[in-house]
Amino acid sequence: MRTLKRFMKLAFLALAFPLYLLFLLFAQLGNTDGVFMSFSQGLSLIPGKPGTYLRAAFYHLACPATSDEISVGFLTILSHRNTSIAKGVYIGPQCNIGMCSIGENTLIGSGVHVLSGSRQHEFTDITKPIQEQGGTFEKVRIGADCWLGNTALVMASLEDRSILAAGSVLTKPSAKGDILVGNPAKRINNRLTPITPSAPKPSKVVE
Repeated sequence: MRTLKRFMKLAFLALAFPLYLLFLLFAQLGNTDGVFMSFSQGLSLIPGKPGTYLRAAFYHLACPATSDEISVGFLTILSHRNTSIAKGVYIGPQCNIGMCSIGENTLIGSGVHVLSGSRQHEFTDITKPIQEQGGTFEKVRIGADCWLGNTALVMASLEDRSILAAGSVLTKPSAKGDILVGNPAKRINNRLTPITPSAPKPSKVVE
């Protein structure tokens, strides 16, 4: 079974290589990230296992330090080539992944948005429209062995072994092992140093 899987990966790597060369060609003519996102949009439309294998192969070729042992779901788009995805990462369907690095064995649920930091749009100059003020893209780090629940929004780095609950919005960097909930996300516990709830005090006996 392992041999067959490896053969499949090699076969799809061969299929993805002409796409990668085409991407490099078009990237010479315009904005690299814009071209990359266009290819990502096209690849996101391929359903089932063929789509999963082809996306893994293309991102392995196109993105720095990206493993071919990853799973990127249907309708999930990567918007920056400078994105690194480590071995064993699962990214669910309908996600939008900005510039980031994702550590080994991290699970990302459906509909998760990872922004390229929180300063993509400046808005301090009221004499100019926001879209003309520019901004800064930052490479957000998502650590190893993390779990990001469905529709979570990530605007800051998430340390190793952390959990970001479904629907939560991470606006500030976390500590290793944090369990984060809410908008903005706040720590409710830690996987490495769990908070043990105190035992209830015995009720006073009235004689």
